[in-house]
Amino acid sequence: MAKAGKRYRNAAAKIDREKRYPIDEAIGVLLDAGGAPKFDESVEMAIRLGVDPRQADQNVRGTVVLPHGTGKSVRVLVFAKGDKVKEAQDAGADFVGADDMVKKIQDEQWLDFDTAIATPDMMGQVGRLGKVLGPRGLMPNPKVGTVTFDVGKAVRDVKAGKVEFRVEKAGIVHVPIGKRSFGADKLRENAHALIASLTRAKPAASKGHYLLSIAVSTTMGPSVRIDPATTQSAAAA
Repeated sequence: MAKAGKRYRNAAAKIDREKRYPIDEAIGVLLDAGGAPKFDESVEMAIRLGVDPRQADQNVRGTVVLPHGTGKSVRVLVFAKGDKVKEAQDAGADFVGADDMVKKIQDEQWLDFDTAIATPDMMGQVGRLGKVLGPRGLMPNPKVGTVTFDVGKAVRDVKAGKVEFRVEKAGIVHVPIGKRSFGADKLRENAHALIASLTRAKPAASKGHYLLSIAVSTTMGPSVRIDPATTQSAAAA
């Protein structure tokens, strides 16, 4: 097993690994522990949920518009035709097309985008890309607002910081909440927004404790454990 570097060990020494911190304190502890000197690390939350993802009625999926975005420039592809093409372009979409874009993905395996949005009348063609886009989480889906005739709003939301979350097979949700450079206040607000959205997405079939464990970490740093009980104010927002 590879030995952790000196910078990582020094950061880990500043964190009580046995303690579960209040959510607001955890962000401060994470930032105070120090980070990579040469780049702006991403900050991510990992939440283990009290659900069984194998059961269809316990799948957790949704979106959240982070108040301060993720700090990442998101490339948006819109499948549309007619007047919706200009609407998507005016809203800031990076790529817009119809059959030409479907063909480009099919023939060239082109995937230089982060989010795909489609108008409902394009889903017949876009549906053929399921085997390519589905495994990568890029397939437009009406449940998360990426299949819509209101493409302008959908593009603006994504550009403003809308991110999708989906529970994994192990019952864990991983979501980026920003960059280290955001500072504690912005990261806290993004974290609270995420917890609130996750709580609203709780399936009716989920019984008992829902937020089982939470941790926040940077790209190259150790994680800080959060006490789920301290997220109640966020959930009530």
